[in-house]
Amino acid sequence: MKNSELNFLKTLSGPMDAIINASHNGIMILDNKGIVVCYNRAASRIFDENPNDIIGRHFSDIRPEAWPDLKTVLETGRPQIGQKISLPKATIIVNRNPIIMGNFVVGMISVFQDISEYEALISNLQGYQALHRELEAIFESSQDGLFITDGNAKTIRINQAYERITGLSRNSLLGRNMQDLVNEGVFDYSVTLKVLQKKGQASTLQSIKGGKQVIVTGTPIFDTNGKIELVVTNVRDITELNLLKEELEDSRLLSNRYYQSIMEREEMDQMFKDIVVKSNEMIKVVHRAVKVAGWDASVLIRGESGTGKSMLARTIHQMSARKEFPFVKINCGTIPESLIESELFGYEKGAFTGATEAGKAGLVEAAKNGTLFLDEIGELKPDLQVKLLEVIEEKTFTRVGGTKRLEANVRIIAATHRNLKEMLRNGKFREDLFYRLSVVPIDIPPLRERREDIPLLINRFFEEFNKKHDTQKRPSFGILSYLQQYSYPGNVRQLLNLLEQMAVMSDKEIIEIEDLPSELTGISYLNSTCENKGLKLKDALDALEKQMILEALDEHDTEKAAAESLGIHTTTLWRKAKEYGIK
Repeated sequence: MKNSELNFLKTLSGPMDAIINASHNGIMILDNKGIVVCYNRAASRIFDENPNDIIGRHFSDIRPEAWPDLKTVLETGRPQIGQKISLPKATIIVNRNPIIMGNFVVGMISVFQDISEYEALISNLQGYQALHRELEAIFESSQDGLFITDGNAKTIRINQAYERITGLSRNSLLGRNMQDLVNEGVFDYSVTLKVLQKKGQASTLQSIKGGKQVIVTGTPIFDTNGKIELVVTNVRDITELNLLKEELEDSRLLSNRYYQSIMEREEMDQMFKDIVVKSNEMIKVVHRAVKVAGWDASVLIRGESGTGKSMLARTIHQMSARKEFPFVKINCGTIPESLIESELFGYEKGAFTGATEAGKAGLVEAAKNGTLFLDEIGELKPDLQVKLLEVIEEKTFTRVGGTKRLEANVRIIAATHRNLKEMLRNGKFREDLFYRLSVVPIDIPPLRERREDIPLLINRFFEEFNKKHDTQKRPSFGILSYLQQYSYPGNVRQLLNLLEQMAVMSDKEIIEIEDLPSELTGISYLNSTCENKGLKLKDALDALEKQMILEALDEHDTEKAAAESLGIHTTTLWRKAKEYGIK
């Protein structure tokens, strides 16, 4: 080796010192003998050594364990790149390169790079990558569709669930602005644009192709300056949920129907115990009454006098939710017009001559929380109809002579034997009150139109009579047959009065035809026939039937009307008239 080549290394301690010491990486230079001729400040920092203790010494004295590797570089001239050295406080990468001048290795240079910071960065990066993979997995595994845009409504992320739910490809949406997609008809509405507009969360229901129904919720994500940075839209397919909801509603409705049917059956059974019912006409009446009992609607019961309107009204009350409260009845046709207002609504003290000092509560107040039954409502005068309408519509009223409005928490059941529709036409009954009262109308047929109920009514009467008076009285077959054919202008009331009269006046246990009162239509003729001619039962009944047909034809203008009064068909009337020789 020439002296000029060796002198080169010595010159490093001169002007080059400043350059070498300026390097961030550690630099150490050895001559071809292994003597340290340069050791910059970065190397001293990395290895925590004083350069003055290093320069001029043989490297084998400093780090004997590393000398063999350096010796190899000096002897062979081959570099060693990327050697890793782990120190207590740092991790070092060393690149060792020979310094060659001409054909001779005149020394070597070792460059030390502290990669501790890089390793920390790599570790953090790996952590971020792992977190990214986890978030990506969560993002893609969501069963809800996720659609993410930036603060300018540009689409940046879409998950697989969104593609599955909507049938749209992410490739056709990524990078696209939501406003453009709406303009092109891809979406009819964008919750993302709504979020950006209102700067807050927004939701909507949408129907998409395939008949699917989805609920779309957009949520803004703000940066540190309060500006919307991202909009995350969640799309949930609620088609199956709606189907399940519909099935649940159907099940509930079915359960309610079953429960209602059971309750109605029980209530009808109870009503059958209270009211004698066999005919189809009365079964319909009972069924209608059971239906309306569970509701608080007004009821209008129509029927002839004596058909049992009051009993039906009381039964409806007893099956209603108000059964624990009063059932108050007033017959509008039996109270004088001058008193009915004060009876209904009460009066304040001094309201009229004869009024008590303390005033008096009316029947509306007496029926509080219960049922007010207005029998013969058609007899109510027009000015009281107005006050009654106020009770129904506004649930309030005022006493006679008072100004304070009182609460009227009552259910109204009205009854009449009159034709209220005809009274409407004649201006004798208010139309608005009529429709308020007849929310649910119930028509009770007269007894002559439900003759199947007569034997049951008779048997029920004798059961109660015998139980009350400790007797054993019962009707004969003949009296049952006759009573079933009678027209009963007074309906059930007339039948019960007739039965009580016969039961009281007869001394026998079995009530016969001769126990019938003589004033009953056709009975005088029947009695005289039986006594004078000694007819048997069949002949007596035939005679009675002939007499009733004659009287019906005499009382009515047409055969049809006569047949209806007898409760038989017109053809039956013609046939029987022919049998009896009646023209």
